[in-house]
Amino acid sequence: MYFKVSKTNDMESSTIEIAERLRGLRESLNISVEQMAERCQLEAQQYQQYETGHQDIPIGVLHTIAHACHIELTALLSGEEPLMHAYALTRKMQGPSIDRIAAYEYESLAANFKQRKADPFLVTVAPVDAHTPMSLNRHAGQEFNYILKGRLKLLLNGKEMILETGDSIYFDANQPHGMIALDNQDCQFLAVII
Repeated sequence: MYFKVSKTNDMESSTIEIAERLRGLRESLNISVEQMAERCQLEAQQYQQYETGHQDIPIGVLHTIAHACHIELTALLSGEEPLMHAYALTRKMQGPSIDRIAAYEYESLAANFKQRKADPFLVTVAPVDAHTPMSLNRHAGQEFNYILKGRLKLLLNGKEMILETGDSIYFDANQPHGMIALDNQDCQFLAVII
């Protein structure tokens, strides 16, 4: 299973498709926007922005929603259910690629494994203009990042850290966090959301 979403109109289309799946999920649970937001530990207004497609949804937030509603993250992202239960082999550069935010590219490394306890991704962060403000997000659970290539500036709950190749960090993802690639080069890292 491989899919690629480009960073232009296809990314907007993907956001709308995911928003429609969110609305369908909430309606199938027969709950209000407020109840869904509470279940997912989000503000109702923020959740509403996600469900209407007016704001892109960070992958960590999608992980939180999937976990809170007892569904697979793969189902929210692609509309397909994962099938494997003993193992899921992902060949080099063959994992589903998900572009959720313009500067980030995620390759899912276990998308076809049912009932997984964590979501591993190969993440590539493209460099941005030095004056571009860092986008922060937060989501339920924990996150582990291991830098494979490049350097990354990580802002975690107001603390700024520089991570280099071989560095790793494990943190409470409820804390506001964001990152940018440094040295005008891509940064690639393994991210595991738990």
